[in-house]
Amino acid sequence: MRAETQSAIDSIKSSLSLLHTRIRRDSADERLAKLDAKLEVPGLWNDPKQAQDLMRNRQALADAIESYDRMENRATEYAELIELGEAENDEEIVLEAEEALANLQREAAKKELETLLSGEVDGNDAFLEINAGAGGTESCDWASMLARMYERWAARQGYSVAIISQNREGEAGVKSITFRITGTNAYGWLKTESGVHRLVRNSPFDSAARRHTSFSSVWVYPVVDEDIEIEVNQSDLRIDTFRASGAGGQHVNKTDSAVRITHEPSGIVVTSSEKSQHQNRAICMQALKSRLYELELRKRHEEQQEQHMNKGDAAWGNQIRSYVLQPYQLVKDLRTDVQTSNTQAVLDGDLDEFMAAALAKEVTGKSRAAALAGRS
Repeated sequence: MRAETQSAIDSIKSSLSLLHTRIRRDSADERLAKLDAKLEVPGLWNDPKQAQDLMRNRQALADAIESYDRMENRATEYAELIELGEAENDEEIVLEAEEALANLQREAAKKELETLLSGEVDGNDAFLEINAGAGGTESCDWASMLARMYERWAARQGYSVAIISQNREGEAGVKSITFRITGTNAYGWLKTESGVHRLVRNSPFDSAARRHTSFSSVWVYPVVDEDIEIEVNQSDLRIDTFRASGAGGQHVNKTDSAVRITHEPSGIVVTSSEKSQHQNRAICMQALKSRLYELELRKRHEEQQEQHMNKGDAAWGNQIRSYVLQPYQLVKDLRTDVQTSNTQAVLDGDLDEFMAAALAKEVTGKSRAAALAGRS
């Protein structure tokens, strides 16, 4: 067996060993059966929150068991195929099995990394906010491209996406847009995406097709639930209503249903443009509490890491990733040096490698980042 193949097998075994311990696989089936029994208790939905929490815990455990068992079985299957192919001198079988093994190694490393998402709110849903930077129409179009990228990434994960608010640009794109992304570990994965994203391309809005550089900022913060107490002084709030921009039907366009809340001590501004003003106030208050909670988390992190993590001006500072479409094709993360020439795949939502490397660097250190991203 080739040395790199044995190395991949050893890496998968190491990841599976950690996963076995983390999910307590020996007792997982019994714990799942107990959760199933609780879900069958009459009157469970008299307390909707408790029922939802129970269902979420049950699904998370079931997914962990299925994922572990599937990877363990496939690791054995691929190793046996390689041995069989080598014994019969069938290079085609060996190469196919080695490719499958390499993909499994990346999946196992990602799952291993997910077990390290142990922050206070890593498992929560997330708000993702995109703001166009300097550059007018160019940057607004880039913000729209980023919005599409994250929507497609979320779909790959099986997450649901809802637009909370958006401010559209007249000619193309959006000046700002905020999503709520719902799914297990949504915030844990997306938190590494906060920062300035830089695009270089030949502009479709330039009659001479000259190369332009555009910037947009991404900010991710966790959706906080009722278990997390955030005190907000009503006297610190300025609440404005206005007409929503963009598509939304006659009701949105003719009534001041959209809501903007400004938290004056922090300068945080949140908006929501659903049809109901009452609903918009509730959404804005939840988003505000989430932003304030994220601000507190960031302050703690700054104290611990002695580094500044503000999102910064969406023009020159705090860049985390460059997307170069011309004169060559390259997406490169400036924090981890992970890069790819398959720019279209990235813009279509293939972000796992970048997220895994950034999270690994944050959680386990720089030397482990490349390995967990599937790189040697």
